[in-house]
Parts: sequence; C-alpha cells; structure tokens
Amino acid sequence: MFTIYNTLTRKNEELIPNVEGKINMYTCGPTVYHYAHIGNLRSYIMEDVLEKALRYSGLDVKRVMNITDVGHLSSDADTGEDKMLKGAKREKKSVMEIAKFYTDAFFEDCKKLNIKRPDVVEPATNCIQDFIHMIEVLIEKGYAYEAGGNIYFDTSKLKDYYVFSNQNEKELLVGVRDDVDADENKKNPSDFVLWFTKSKFDEQELKWDSPWGVGYPGWHIECSAIGIKHLGEYMDIHCGGVDNIFPHHTNEIAQSESYLGHKWCNYWFHVQHLNDKSGKMSKSKGDFLTVSLLEEKGYNPLVYRFFCLQSHYRKPLEYSYEVMDNVKTAYEKILKRVAELSDEGQVDKNKFDEYKKKFLGALENDLNTSMAITVVYDMLKDDLNDKTKLALIESFDEVLSLNLTALRGVENNTVDNDMKQYIEEMIQKRASAKKEKDFAKADAIREELLSKGIVLKDTREGTVWTIAD
Repeated sequence: MFTIYNTLTRKNEELIPNVEGKINMYTCGPTVYHYAHIGNLRSYIMEDVLEKALRYSGLDVKRVMNITDVGHLSSDADTGEDKMLKGAKREKKSVMEIAKFYTDAFFEDCKKLNIKRPDVVEPATNCIQDFIHMIEVLIEKGYAYEAGGNIYFDTSKLKDYYVFSNQNEKELLVGVRDDVDADENKKNPSDFVLWFTKSKFDEQELKWDSPWGVGYPGWHIECSAIGIKHLGEYMDIHCGGVDNIFPHHTNEIAQSESYLGHKWCNYWFHVQHLNDKSGKMSKSKGDFLTVSLLEEKGYNPLVYRFFCLQSHYRKPLEYSYEVMDNVKTAYEKILKRVAELSDEGQVDKNKFDEYKKKFLGALENDLNTSMAITVVYDMLKDDLNDKTKLALIESFDEVLSLNLTALRGVENNTVDNDMKQYIEEMIQKRASAKKEKDFAKADAIREELLSKGIVLKDTREGTVWTIAD
C-alpha cells in the first residue's frame, strides 16, 4: 500500500488512483529566466524519485510538466516585473531567446542529476488559446470579472479560498495579502489576475489578442489549463515546492474546480526548502548554487542527488560543503563496494524478494528515501552472495538513479563502449573549458573521471586516459 502525505488534508493517506493502476501526475515546471539553483532542483529530484517509486510499485504513471515562459511576475501576488522580461533585459536578448537557453539549461541539469524527462513538457506560450478558453468559461460562470483592463478571479465566490490553511493561518494570510497587494482594480485583496492587458506593462514583449484586448496570461492559469489539457478533468498527484502552496497552488485549485465544477486533484505533494547557513536558497539573493558550480568545485552532480535522498522530502535540508564532502566520500565508497561484487553464481530469489520488499516498503511509506538508502547499506552488509547483491543494486537503482554500478568494469580493468564514449565526451568538455580559461571546470572534470577510476594525462599529442591502479 503506497501512502503519501497530502498537504491538502495534512495527513498521511493511502494513494488511491482515480483509475485503477494509473497515476496522472503534474509537476510545476521552471520559470526559465535564469539557471535553476540546487534548491529548485531538490524538488525536481524528489518528484523524480516519486514518479520512479510509483512505477516501481507497479503503477502506470503519466507525468506532465509546464515551462513558464510568460506571465510569472517577480512577486507571486501579481505585482512587480515579469520575470522573463527581467531576464531578457539582464542579458540583452529577446524573451524567447532567454526561454530557449534556460529551458535547455534546465534539462541539461536534469540529465546530470538523472531526473527523467516528464512524458509531456508544455511551454505556456503553446497554450494561449487554452488559457483564453478557460478564462471565458470562468467569466460565463460568474467566477471572474474585468476591471481596469485585466481579468481577475473573484475569490469571494468560493466557500473556502484558503484550502491549504487552518483558521488561524487563513486570518494571517488575508492580512498578508492586504499589506502586499495594492491593485485597486480588485474587488477583494485575495483576487488574482487571469489575464493582463497592455495596461499592465507597455514594454511587455510577448502579447496576444484576446476578447479583452491585447495582453498575456497570468502565471496561475497556466498550470490549471495545461494540466487539464494533458491529464483530463481528474488529477491524482500535483507536485511542487512548499513555496508553491500559496498563492500558486491555492489559486490553481480555485480556478480549476470553479471551471470544472468538481474536485480536481486528490493529492498534493510538496518538497521542503533547501537552506544554507543564511536561510532559504533563492535567486533573489544574487549568489546561488547551480549544478555547474558544483561540478567546478569537484562534485559529481549525483553526489548532490545522494545528499537529497538521505533526508526526507518534508524536512528542510541544510547545505554545506562540509556535508557535501562527507556525502561524496560515502558515495564513492558505495560505488567501489558495488564494483567489487562478482557476477558469478545464481540470484537467491528468496533473499532478493525479501530485500526488494523492504526497499519498496520504505518508498511506499511517504517516500522515505533515507530508510531506502539504509536498506541498501543493510543489504550490502548482509551474508548474501554477490550475484544477489548485484541484482538488488540494479533493481534499487531503477528508483534511486545514482549510477551505483558506474565503476564496474573499470575496477576490473575493462571499459565498455558506453563508458569509452562518456570518457571521450568529458575529455572534449575539459578541452573546451581549458580553451576558455575555465580551469576550475577543467579540474572538476579531471576529478570526476578520477572518481570513476579514470586517470587523465596531457601529452603533446593530446589527452590520453588510463585506468587507475
């Protein structure tokens, strides 16, 4: 039985799909105006593990992710500058150039972290007509109104707008919105924008014709419309970081259920913040950690994935280089231990099933990845034959995605074709880094290869590699 903590009910609940054996899952994707920092990526790692754990348990998962390339203002409360426009100004490029560059960068980071690409990835700019249709229906049903050229959702039409909060929290949230939001067009402080017209930002680059004038969608309408477009009227799991709970996910529920006329999503899965010693990691601070920066400092991105898996997704996680060094050592030890396993003999089916049950049991208990990692260590210490251990490692890695068998073959002084291709690609990347005088990156690549048992040597004829003794 798969159980998951549901933010909506604030309880651990049995996961019961709308359609037996199938899971419709939605992930709030990135706003592609800058690189994703590793705090953002913690959410995507844990959502990736959730998807893989559900598949591992025998469920058929369809996962959808949006790409926000328009409409997300610097404040989630519909105020401030459009983040995409801000990025374009910063780099003196067009909004679409910015969107493409950072979308590609995001998925490159995901690849390095072994985050599976969702089944459907949909940019907001592909779905303008879907947003307009949804807004038209909301106006028809009396849930939305026009004021000052913009279209707003009328939260007063709902019995309960602050669905994620208890009564005390609701009172506080109303006060926050009163303080923050100075839009005089609104009937209620908590109302939010569905469509901005040219009255909002004259310099907005991306605009479309609509029944209400030339303009562009609000951020919140995107996920609702894209989710309904690709997953239908009933969603099983909606994922995001805890910072998405209010107002983004709150607004999604309000507009989606008003549009559909029934409950939309049954389970809400939220990942806690990554903190450093100064607090929550954020792009607004100007100095934030990226996957590339981790690589420059000599860390394999999978060390960061391992770091995330060692903590529960609902607990805040504090990052430090000291902790990362310890995790790196632990990760390299487990790779070497797996590399030493013999491939001879027969798998002990009883022991295999016993440990797989323990591993799955940890995952099914609200995605307890730290306990799942403990199962891995317990298994490796147990008196099992190597063939069984190796089979279990390969099975567990379907979910963990830590490349736990990466050193196999290398340790035995053999390198398969995939590994050879990887080494040559890394040598090329290192050469490019040296040419650009990015010596930190070049050193990081050398260290990463060394962690996999590959030694580089620069010669007059070029860089050659050998297997470490």
